[in-house]
Amino acid sequence: MHKRQLGTSGLEVSALGLGCMSLSFGYGPAVEDADGVRLIRAAVEQGVTFFDTAEAYGPFANEQLVGEALAPVRDQVIIATKFGFKGGEVMAGLDSRPQNVRAVAEAALKRLKTDRIDLFYQHRVDPAVPMEDVAGAVKDLIAEGKVQHFGLSEAGVDSIRRAHAVQPVAALQSEYSLWWREPEREILPALEALGIGLVPFSPLGKGFLTGAIDANTRFDPTDFRNTVPRFSVEARVANQALVERLDEIAREKGATKAQIALAWLLAQKPWIVPIPGTTKLYRLEENLGADALELTPGDLRRIQDALGDIEVQGDRYPAHLQDRVGR
Repeated sequence: MHKRQLGTSGLEVSALGLGCMSLSFGYGPAVEDADGVRLIRAAVEQGVTFFDTAEAYGPFANEQLVGEALAPVRDQVIIATKFGFKGGEVMAGLDSRPQNVRAVAEAALKRLKTDRIDLFYQHRVDPAVPMEDVAGAVKDLIAEGKVQHFGLSEAGVDSIRRAHAVQPVAALQSEYSLWWREPEREILPALEALGIGLVPFSPLGKGFLTGAIDANTRFDPTDFRNTVPRFSVEARVANQALVERLDEIAREKGATKAQIALAWLLAQKPWIVPIPGTTKLYRLEENLGADALELTPGDLRRIQDALGDIEVQGDRYPAHLQDRVGR
């Protein structure tokens, strides 16, 4: 597995990380702890050094799982977690008050069985708390050695700049993929100018770009994709054209659609580190295979020509969550 630097922060991680959320939260019932530990340790064995979790994934269950799985190799890996929701409950609202930032850090250290958080993200920008206060709270934790690096998630350019002025931001975690390219307009240029890395979540379009989801797919009642407009039956039918064209390119390269989608992200910038998630060992192996897949400039032009005229249908968040992004 190749290594990459997240911007100019000095934080080195594997070119592909593992998003651990789906093991505990968001995509239906949580996996058994033993299965989750097995998958995370399989990722370590295959060269992954970057693992992403959050207090809100469960809440708390995912941090505990990640802590247990990585305890034997703690000094060989980078663990990222997040703060920013009341009591870790996504639907309870935002809370990035400095006292809560500290409380979440102290609790996360225990759940993760560690003495430091390598990368501590604000999960969503909290309009009730000045960004300078949030960055200052993390700066204090860094000074105490409890946190190593500061990150933001789904923040807008103004918030990124304000935070970075107080405490350098190592990475922004935001959605970016072949079916959500909005970050190319303002976010990527700002990150490049500031020396901040990008950690794309949902790099496979929440599973859609793998080709495993179509109009007939039925999600578990607890799967949050049931609420996402982009996953309505109508949108899935309309968006199938993207997958079909991706499949043609993948066949020509002797790769899978998921591998093409991940390799495309890796080819955009050397400071981009996608974190695909999965609950299945065979999907983990497939995803990590993208690290060895090199897309030539000609391949990238072909992808652009094939997919560039497709307008993906459906919003990526339901209305009640849309107002939490891009602030």
